Amino acid sequence: MPLTIPFRKEKSSLFGFIYRPFVLVLFWSKSIGDWVRVWMIVDSGADYTLLPKSYVQKLGIDLSQDTKPFLTGGVGGKAKCYFLKRKQKVKIGNWERNIPLGILDDEDVPPLMGRQGFMETFKITFDKHVTEIDE
Repeated sequence: MPLTIPFRKEKSSLFGFIYRPFVLVLFWSKSIGDWVRVWMIVDSGADYTLLPKSYVQKLGIDLSQDTKPFLTGGVGGKAKCYFLKRKQKVKIGNWERNIPLGILDDEDVPPLMGRQGFMETFKITFDKHVTEIDE
């Protein structure tokens, strides 16, 4: 059964307001042994899923042991990123995945659901300010 989520209406300095496709994704946390709720923008332009650095502690990630640092690029330019050496367990609706995950050394970027190993495993439709996700 498809998961249907209305877009979120947010303020925009350019347009007054804008609708964005947010979806609730649960990330498994080693440190608490439970799921951490993360509202993410469904970003078809993101190669892989990214979280701001504030999620490191919540998810029990040790940057020096669990990640490989590198520079990543996007619309905002280049930024330091920590790429998980293992895949991250996530849940969306009733579906679980193990996905590649990058942690940005930045707090100004919202959590982004990317394509690699995640969006590409679903049928995702954007229609009239609604996101529909199905297998």
